[in-house]
Amino acid sequence: MKTSKSKTFWSFLVAAILLVLLFLLSVKAGSIDITWKEIFDGIFGHGDYNFDNVHDTRFPRIFVAMLGGAATAVSGVLLQAVLKNPIADPGIIGVSSGASLVSVILAFFFPALYLYKPLFACIGGLLAFAIVYSLSWKSGLSPLRIILVGVAVSAMFTGIVDAFEAGTSNSGVSLINSNISQLGWGDVEILAVYCLIGVIAALCVAGQCNLLSLSDETAASLGVHVNRSRILVSCIAVLLASSATAIIGPISFLGLIVPHIARLLVGSNHKVLIPFTVLTGAFCFLLADTAGRLIAPPNEISAAVIMAIVGGPFFIFLLRRSEKTYGM
Repeated sequence: MKTSKSKTFWSFLVAAILLVLLFLLSVKAGSIDITWKEIFDGIFGHGDYNFDNVHDTRFPRIFVAMLGGAATAVSGVLLQAVLKNPIADPGIIGVSSGASLVSVILAFFFPALYLYKPLFACIGGLLAFAIVYSLSWKSGLSPLRIILVGVAVSAMFTGIVDAFEAGTSNSGVSLINSNISQLGWGDVEILAVYCLIGVIAALCVAGQCNLLSLSDETAASLGVHVNRSRILVSCIAVLLASSATAIIGPISFLGLIVPHIARLLVGSNHKVLIPFTVLTGAFCFLLADTAGRLIAPPNEISAAVIMAIVGGPFFIFLLRRSEKTYGM
């Protein structure tokens, strides 16, 4: 799908403006009452005690939501390119549940290794991805088999995580519920490092993602080592999804919805699609988190719940739309 340069420019501009406006709204929304003047004074270096409280509690949550949303969404773009499957998603094919399982195990038994949790989560994500790939292979990869095996693997890993939740009161279970309300600046720093590395790597392989969208024979004739490119792009996708899962927990459908929205606006050229997905992924997850705080105050609805409610019908729509094209 090609789009005009003007549409692409305006899409980026509008997405950036909306993200800034949502950021400001999210800063103001919450139990701590703060005026717009206090917010702008604080941002430009003249904050008071009220702004300091918001800075230490609300700002980390906002930045974690944006970073985690961006990483998960870009992971979805990469997986859809690798699998040539419009409903590929880190959650659906088991990557997020594998990363979540390893993260929870680390939180329960090795809490001193907290700083390395995203790294160990990547191992869990890669393990889940390898299991799904190996069990789905039967004279080639079928989109239907990948989804079915992914759902089974995800359910298995999620069941193990639930067993940990039932067997202990350890605070590590907050990861299971995707609770980002208690995260701090340390979590922002950790996620920012992994997200930056992953997004830069994704941009470096954007050209390969474009070629992988072609048939294997055509890509090979253009000098692409198809299997090697698939493995490389898959590893970057797993890095992004797993590091995000390690901090914000498993989020359903985010990596599915955002890439489709982005393609409608800027087309399928991954050199443009990936940076735009960073913006839209950050916006969508921050919107879900902010909505969860505003729907029934002072109670909160998890952003993961909001995404599941919105993503479920969207997933069904894609399945029905893809029936003829992908044989589902």
